[in-house]
Amino acid sequence: MLQKQQNITQRSGRNLHAGLASCPTEILEAQKLRYRVFGEEMGARLSSRIPGVDRDLYDPFCKHLIVRDEDAGKIVGTYRILSPSAAREVGSYYSESEFDLTRLRHLRNRMVEVGRSCIDAEYRSGAVITLLWAGLARYMVENGYDYLIGCASISMADGGHAAASLYNRLKDEHMCPLEYRVFPRTPLPLQALRQDLDAETPPLIKGYLRAGAWICGDPAWDPDFNTADLPILLPVSRMDARYAKHFMGRKD
Repeated sequence: MLQKQQNITQRSGRNLHAGLASCPTEILEAQKLRYRVFGEEMGARLSSRIPGVDRDLYDPFCKHLIVRDEDAGKIVGTYRILSPSAAREVGSYYSESEFDLTRLRHLRNRMVEVGRSCIDAEYRSGAVITLLWAGLARYMVENGYDYLIGCASISMADGGHAAASLYNRLKDEHMCPLEYRVFPRTPLPLQALRQDLDAETPPLIKGYLRAGAWICGDPAWDPDFNTADLPILLPVSRMDARYAKHFMGRKD
């Protein structure tokens, strides 16, 4: 089990530590952070019945990776992790609510799903996402998993034109081989949207692609979060050497 063994100190003097949440109180604090980011900042319609908390049916089955500012005594970043065995227990991956994953069926025993990534607004300088990435990498290595999947979100505040344009720009270089292609259940209507805007790549998607991830198909529209979601698959074997050395300690 990944422990709180990583730390980084920013120039501001912040003392940040990353690891898996070890008690219900830490999980609840991470869920409250998710609510502030997704519910209050993004205006998402969240299904939780608990005020101020983002919680769904997958949460009890997930590990919750957190970054804590030890000096401030609060959680400032989080990611949730659904292992293959946990996905079997709950009955599906979260991504299957948005995509048909039939072509990834043969990977399921080695495939970890990540999601609900968010960072406190005061800590979005890079250090927290670096710790989250390092924590994910350690989790994958320590448990012997080979594939990372997830839904990477793009805001649809402009009606979806930026999302369609970004996908149009990225798909040729980063699309997966046909045998890994997945299919959106509610497709973003690409043909009805502009695809020629100079849309900026969100930091999380940029990080995935730099690490070696593939885009696995057309984006889905998530009406609850009002986002266009890209299906992402990162084979550990494809991870960029710089990422592997930095996050996993690999020398190859």
